[in-house]
Amino acid sequence: MNRTGLLITLAIAVVAGLLFGIYPELDLRISRVFYEHVVGGNVFGWRLYPPLMMARDAGLWVGTLLIAPFLAALVIKLILPRRKMLASGRAIFFLTSTLALGPGLLVNVILKDHWDRPRPIDVIQFGGTEHFMAWWDPRGDCPNNCAFVSGDVSGAFWTIAPAVLAPPAWRAVAVGAAVTLGLGMSVARVVAGAHAASDVIFAGVFTFLIIWLMYALIYRWPSTRLDDATIERRLERFSAKCRRALFWWTARVADEIAGPELDEDQDARFKRRRRGWW
Repeated sequence: MNRTGLLITLAIAVVAGLLFGIYPELDLRISRVFYEHVVGGNVFGWRLYPPLMMARDAGLWVGTLLIAPFLAALVIKLILPRRKMLASGRAIFFLTSTLALGPGLLVNVILKDHWDRPRPIDVIQFGGTEHFMAWWDPRGDCPNNCAFVSGDVSGAFWTIAPAVLAPPAWRAVAVGAAVTLGLGMSVARVVAGAHAASDVIFAGVFTFLIIWLMYALIYRWPSTRLDDATIERRLERFSAKCRRALFWWTARVADEIAGPELDEDQDARFKRRRRGWW
């Protein structure tokens, strides 16, 4: 997550943006190579190749397996706020925020549902009914879940986030594995006709930029840098507020069900239970 990685990513974005923007037919040329691979009468035949399909499905689970222990640690902390967190608070915040902002909000909510670029397999040039659009043009015939950018590729490149938190001795290997996963997923989606080359390139670029920015905010920049103790205290306060809200809600529901006002003995037991929540 140093400046070199940022400069390389920005350079890729500029070169790809200009190349595929000035010459958008390049996307069609690349996709046509795989369109002409016909299996059983099906164009983009590689998408039906079982090992490739299994590899793509397995790649989708990598991010889930990496984030699951941190989400479990967060849930345990919220349920048992006085217990020390089982994982670094900064790591939990970093991983959940990058996953939510990158593959979640930016890719699958903002872009894919509002940037109406059709998938290669759906365009007229490859036997479909929709008009091909350059990557920079959000106008298109795609109704929803469109091509720009790839959600699968964004999720695969998101694994760079946990990779940069690996111990220093293993960090280079972890980042290399994450980049390899992203590149492999990119090839799988282009081969299947699900995305053009520019779709997968910008999926990786956008995801990395969000990871780089959040890492700088949480770990590097002094004005915004967080520490584990502060995050743990905030989670404890948040948990207390949630428990308090839950208590008053259940108490109100119980009171409405009971109907008449509580007698003195019931009221005393009610207050003892309330004190027990704190």
